[in-house]
Amino acid sequence: MRKPPPPSAFFTPAGLSDLSFLKLLAAMAGDVVSADSGEMPRYQRRNARCLVRRIRTLLVLIEFLIETKRPLPSSAVLCFKELYIVVHRTRILLEYCLQSSRLWLLLRNREISGYFQDLEREISTLLDVLPLSDFCLTADVREHVELLRRQVGSSRIYVDYEDEELWIQVLSFLEEFGKGRIPDVSDLKSTFTDRIGMMEARDFESEIEFLQNQIISQEGAVDTEADLATIGGVIAVVRYSRFSLFGAQEVKESNKRTTRRPPPLPVRDISALPKDFCCPISLELMRDPVVVPTGQTYDRHFITQWIAGGHRTCPNSGQNLGNAVLIPNRAIRNLISHWCAANGVASNSPATCSISASASTASKAAQEANRATISILVHHLSTGENASKATAARELRMLAKIGKENRAMIGAEEKAISFLNLLLRSPNPTAQENAVTALLNLSINDANKTRIITQPGCLRSIIRVLRFGLTPESKENAAATLFSLSSIQEYKKRVVEEPGGVEALVWLLKNGRLRGKRDAVVALFNLSTHPESWERMVGSGAVAALVGAVVEEDGVAEEAAGALALLARQPVVAGMVGWEERAVAGLAGVMRVGSERGRENAAAALHEICRRGGPEVAERVARVPGVARVVQTVAVEGTKRARRKAAELARLLQRREWRPMPLPAPASGWRGAGWRVETSGEMSPVAVPVAVL
Repeated sequence: MRKPPPPSAFFTPAGLSDLSFLKLLAAMAGDVVSADSGEMPRYQRRNARCLVRRIRTLLVLIEFLIETKRPLPSSAVLCFKELYIVVHRTRILLEYCLQSSRLWLLLRNREISGYFQDLEREISTLLDVLPLSDFCLTADVREHVELLRRQVGSSRIYVDYEDEELWIQVLSFLEEFGKGRIPDVSDLKSTFTDRIGMMEARDFESEIEFLQNQIISQEGAVDTEADLATIGGVIAVVRYSRFSLFGAQEVKESNKRTTRRPPPLPVRDISALPKDFCCPISLELMRDPVVVPTGQTYDRHFITQWIAGGHRTCPNSGQNLGNAVLIPNRAIRNLISHWCAANGVASNSPATCSISASASTASKAAQEANRATISILVHHLSTGENASKATAARELRMLAKIGKENRAMIGAEEKAISFLNLLLRSPNPTAQENAVTALLNLSINDANKTRIITQPGCLRSIIRVLRFGLTPESKENAAATLFSLSSIQEYKKRVVEEPGGVEALVWLLKNGRLRGKRDAVVALFNLSTHPESWERMVGSGAVAALVGAVVEEDGVAEEAAGALALLARQPVVAGMVGWEERAVAGLAGVMRVGSERGRENAAAALHEICRRGGPEVAERVARVPGVARVVQTVAVEGTKRARRKAAELARLLQRREWRPMPLPAPASGWRGAGWRVETSGEMSPVAVPVAVL
C-alpha cells in the first residue's frame, strides 16, 4: 500500500498573523515557481509546467495582499490555509517526479497525471469561494485571477499518449521474452537509448536500482502481485539491455548516479468517483461488473464470494437470487473504462486495454530475460578483460541473490562455477569478493552445492580466500560459503579434511570482525555435527578457539557454546573443556546472562561435559564458583529445554558414583589429534539458514 504523505502536507502553521502567514505562503509558492526555470521532470513536463503557471498567478495575488497589508476576512484566511496545503502538495508532487526514475514515471503515467488534475481541481474550488471582492484588487491582478479561474474551471486531465505507447513498447520486450524470443538489439537501443534517454550503462544501473527499491519498499502503485511481477520483469529486460548494448564495461562508483527515494505522493481525491461505478458490496470501483437475476449490478469477484458463502439473497434488495446466473454488464463496463481513461485511474477491467502484464506471464518472461543475461555474463567471465570479469561476477552475484530460479539457471550454465572459481585467485579485490559471494549465493541451491564441491580445486580456492582474502568481506563470505556447503552431511567431512580449512576458520574466529566471527563460529558449529570431525577440531585449535569465544564474550559466545555442546559428546573433548576452569566459568556466565537459546546451549554444553567427562571433570565443574547457583536458577526459570538440561546437570553434580573416564584429562595443552576414543553415538546435524549477499 502507498505510504501516507507527511503530516505537514495537511496542516498549516498556527499562531501567525495574517501578514506573516501570507509571507510564508509566498515563500513556498516562490519555491514552486522557481522550478519552472530549473530542472523539470522528463515526463509529466506539460502537467508540471501548467501547474507551476497556476501557482505563479496565485503568487501575484498573494504578493499584492502582502503589499497592501490589509486585514483578511475570516473566509479568506480559511481559503489561503487550504491553498497552503495545495502548494505544499504541489511541491511534493514535483519533487516526486524529479527524483523518480524514467521507467517508474512511465509505469505510473496515468496515475500521476491524475494527481496533477486533483490539484488543479482544488485550485478551482478555492477560487470559486475566495472573496475577491473584499480585496480591492487592481485591474491587472483581478484580470490575472479571473483568467486563472476560467482556465482551471475548464481544465481536463492530460495524459501523454506517447508516453503510454512508450511503456507499451517496453512491455512488448517482456512479451517477446515470454514467448521465448530475444528482442532485436536495434529495437532495444531505439527504445531505451534514443527515446527514453538511457545513454550510458550507469543510466541502466540507476533504473534497475530504483525499481528494485520500489519492489522492496512496495510503495506507490505496487499494490498487486501483477504489478510486482511486471516491475520484476522490466528489471530483467533492462538488465539484459544494459549488457547487450554496453557489454560488461565497469561503471565507476564516482560516476554512478545515486538514486534517491522519492517522497510519498499526495493522496488522490476519489470523492468524485460515481456511486454507480462502485460495487455495493466492496464500495470499490468495479472491475468486472455483472448483473444478477434481481437486476442489481455487482463486481463479479465480490458477488461470487457472497454466493459461495452460502447466501441466496441479493445483498442490495434482499430478493431471492434463484439460480444466480451472472450476466456481464457491458454498458457499465464501458462507462467505467471511459471514466478511468478521462480521470487517470488505473482500471483492470477486461474491457480496458491493459498496459501491465499478468503475474505469471511477467514472471516467465523475467526468467527468460535473466537466462539470456546470464549467458552474456558467463561469456564475459570467460573472455572479457579483468574489469569486465569483475562486473560480470557482480551481476551474477546479484542475480543469484534475488531468486531461486536464477540460482538454478546460473548453476546449470556450462562452466559458470568454473569461471567463478578461477576469479577467486584474481588480484583485483572487488573481483575476488564478487566471485566468492556469487558462489555463496549459488550454494543455497543444493544442486549447486554439489557442483561447487565437485568442481576441481574450487573448495581449495574458497579456503585460500578464507585464509588470504584481499578484503575482510571476502574472508567472511568464504567462511559463510563453507558453512553453506557443510549443510549437507556428506560434505562436512570433505570440508573438515581439506587442508587449512578448519585452521582458517579458527583464525577468523580469533581475529575477524564481529560478522566474521559469527560466520566462522556457525561454520564450526555445522562441522561439529559430523561424528568424525572432533579430532580435527582438537588438533586445529578449534576447541580452544571456541572456549576463548565463550570466555571473552565477544558477541559469539552463545553460538560457540552450541558448538562445544556438540563436540563435548566426545569424552576427550569433554575432559579438555571441563578441566579448564575459565571454560566452565564462561559457560556458566552464558547461562546467567545469555538469551534463551544461549542458555540452552550453555546448559547442554555443561551437561555433556559432566556426563561424558567422568567424575573428576564433574567434580571440577561443581567447584567452579557460581555454577551450582546458576544451574538451580535455569532449572526453575529457563525454557523447557534449558530446564531439562539444567535438571539433568544438577543430578550429575550431586552423584557420588561415576563411570570411569576413558582417558585422564590433560593438565595443559590442547593438541589431541592423535588420541583414539570410541564414540557413543552420532551427532545430529543442525540446519541454520544462509543469508544471500
